[in-house]
Amino acid sequence: MEYEEIIFEKKNRIARITINRPQRYNACNLRAVHELIDAFDQCWDEEIGVVVFTGMGEKAFCTGGDQTTREKGGYEGELLLPLEVGWQRVTLLIRTLPKPVIARVNGYAIGGGHVWHVNCDLSIAAEHAQLGQAGPRVGSFDPGYGTGDLMRAVGIKRAKEIWYLCRRYTAQQALQMGLVNAVVPYEKLDEEVDKWCQELLEKSPTALKMLKYAFLAETDGVTGITQLGVGGLSLYYGTDEALEGKNAFVEKRKADFNQYRK
Repeated sequence: MEYEEIIFEKKNRIARITINRPQRYNACNLRAVHELIDAFDQCWDEEIGVVVFTGMGEKAFCTGGDQTTREKGGYEGELLLPLEVGWQRVTLLIRTLPKPVIARVNGYAIGGGHVWHVNCDLSIAAEHAQLGQAGPRVGSFDPGYGTGDLMRAVGIKRAKEIWYLCRRYTAQQALQMGLVNAVVPYEKLDEEVDKWCQELLEKSPTALKMLKYAFLAETDGVTGITQLGVGGLSLYYGTDEALEGKNAFVEKRKADFNQYRK
């Protein structure tokens, strides 16, 4: 796919996905959402160990949906994506990608952009960043991950405050309430993000994957348990024991699993 609204880069086991709509404070139209889905799908590549999600420029990470393209029933554009296929697909990919996703919060993280940064595994913010919700102010809301993950991050009372009142919070306030992991001057943001990336790349990718799935198992019910279980199944498929079962079936003989009981 040729990208018009985002920039997707892969280098040294790090994928960087950048919303490239600074003229709209990196608010997304449907094409941008479609391109984000494609980029996050590509991050399943085994050569990628960590993903950095950000916005272009110094003003905004993402300010949600581009309200100038919103009409009755959803967002207009040449690509017709229902909300549950579009926005929620991006959210689902961020949460279930079997590797860490870091939100590089380079400015405003508002509305849907705030939801996405909350859904990332880690968030590193520039000092000038402002964060908050906008849903009830613009006739919208996020009844799923955007509320549940926020509540688990900051507590139910604070999460209700953030959603009900649509206030903006400084990066330092976000740090104090547990909404971001670190705050640095903007000129140090890339250096700090790269530092965290390198620390993650030093860790066991399988352990990180299973830890991410374990967090999902605790929060996402049967869907989370499925992610954890299938992650374990993928490890089992790499063993001689699992291969014995397949070989026995193909060779029309009884499998000998006793050799693997030790």
